[in-house]
Amino acid sequence: MSNPRPVLWSATDTPEPGAAAEGTGTVPPGRPKRHVPVPGPLDGHGPATVLAMCNQKGGVGKTTSTINLGAALAEYGRRVLLVDFDPQGALSVGLGVQPHQLDTTIYNLIMERNVGIDDVIRPTTVEGMDLLPSNIDLSAAEVQLVTEVGREQALGRTINPVLDRYDYVLVDCQPSLGLLTVNALACADGVLIPLECEFFSLRGVALLMDTIEKVQDRLNPKLEITGILATMYDPRTLHTREVMTRVVEAFGELVFDAVINRTVRFPETTVVGEPITRWASKSAGAEAYRALAREVIAR
Repeated sequence: MSNPRPVLWSATDTPEPGAAAEGTGTVPPGRPKRHVPVPGPLDGHGPATVLAMCNQKGGVGKTTSTINLGAALAEYGRRVLLVDFDPQGALSVGLGVQPHQLDTTIYNLIMERNVGIDDVIRPTTVEGMDLLPSNIDLSAAEVQLVTEVGREQALGRTINPVLDRYDYVLVDCQPSLGLLTVNALACADGVLIPLECEFFSLRGVALLMDTIEKVQDRLNPKLEITGILATMYDPRTLHTREVMTRVVEAFGELVFDAVINRTVRFPETTVVGEPITRWASKSAGAEAYRALAREVIAR
């Protein structure tokens, strides 16, 4: 008699009829949402908390979350620097910057001694939020840094002069665990992991956790996991809700209460080059990122 196949998901829930794709405030399975107060104003700015937005799997919402979390933090009076550390330049495009038209990017800042950070930082349409842009040139840095002394600290040396100006620096990492991502982890205070509510994404987090532990041991003992953000949550599907339950079971308090639902609003914001907090300020997506910003500040 053959052994039965292991059950990956137990059908403990039934989909809610008529649940909207954008969500109506439905609390995902796992635990009830807790009240996080609106943060008060600051007396001054800096030194910045550096957060690496990291997941080696692509398409999980890293760039979208970097832009919209940054904009939500700025709404609460925090000064924010977004660092596009992906050669694809998606963060720059998402803020209305055309990467191929840039004369200087973070690549020049890292590799050329005569380029200063103020030559590259540019304001965004969001008051209090600035951008260090990137383009395909950054892909060469991964090769060129291999022979450099202190290659893992290149990004840290780059942003260190401006940390006192900002309250948060959000680094949008590339979807791999290469040298650029290690650079981000080596200078970060925390890692924020966007996690798509899909089974293969959950499996891939184990690889990222191994990398984080190695960086903690060898390069950056202060590095902590700030939290795990569930993205692309669809309350209509049993699979999505089961994955969310497993994420909370596996990571407990590391999982943010804020959950980012699937919505057509996010692709729209990429086209117009605006955060969702400006493009659709009253949408469920905008409110979800404001809730995330409150949690990040509270943590």
